[in-house]
Amino acid sequence: MTPALKTNGLTKRFGANVVSDNIDLDVIEDEIHAIIGPNGAGKSTLINQLTGELEPDAGRIEFFGRDITALPVYRRALLGLSRSYQITSVFADFSAIENVAIAAQAHAGHSFGCWKPVAQDTGLTNVSRAALEKVGLAAKADDYAAELAHGERRQLELAMALVSNSKMLLLDEPMAGMGARESASMVHLLRTLKGRYTMLLVEHDMDAVFALADRISVLVYGKIIVTGSPQQIRHSVEVRKAYLGDSYAPT
Repeated sequence: MTPALKTNGLTKRFGANVVSDNIDLDVIEDEIHAIIGPNGAGKSTLINQLTGELEPDAGRIEFFGRDITALPVYRRALLGLSRSYQITSVFADFSAIENVAIAAQAHAGHSFGCWKPVAQDTGLTNVSRAALEKVGLAAKADDYAAELAHGERRQLELAMALVSNSKMLLLDEPMAGMGARESASMVHLLRTLKGRYTMLLVEHDMDAVFALADRISVLVYGKIIVTGSPQQIRHSVEVRKAYLGDSYAPT
């Protein structure tokens, strides 16, 4: 089976510092694949190369069998590769549905036909309301993004990704800054999307990772030291030594 996303020998250097060290990674269609590792391991640098925000020094990136190594960010997005960021990226002075409609409009290829208010485009608003419904924000459709709680803004970002006809979601620390209740809500939301979207999840919340991931890759000093199921990662002495400690050791 052709992986949804595959890298071969992906390498990125900043001067003498090798931040991505010959990374081979494959993400199977419809799985949730988590990337974990200590701060400074190179997780964000890896994601930035996958989305096209950073150009690798060596290696190859394939998306559903297509070489996208040299494609710019917008071309990858149009192919269905969507990203959420550690820091929420929404238009604070626009309503939730307007944020989603703008994302839908941009993906549809007529983002400069903006003389007609998006509220008058029933096609856009219907699609946008459906996306908000999927992420549990239907009741907040007309609220300004600035009025939403942190977790709700994360949900809004997901809705914006969903209307972009995403084939794969790159989720960069979606639980960052959340309390226990908000994190639990996000885990529940991602579970409802599981099997409908391929997801690559970068996350420090290990309870969330073990609850969601089908497979986990552990990145340490720019290298993937092991990939396996959550159970295999829990049992890995190498992973506990490099990152997890004994907190997640099997009992």
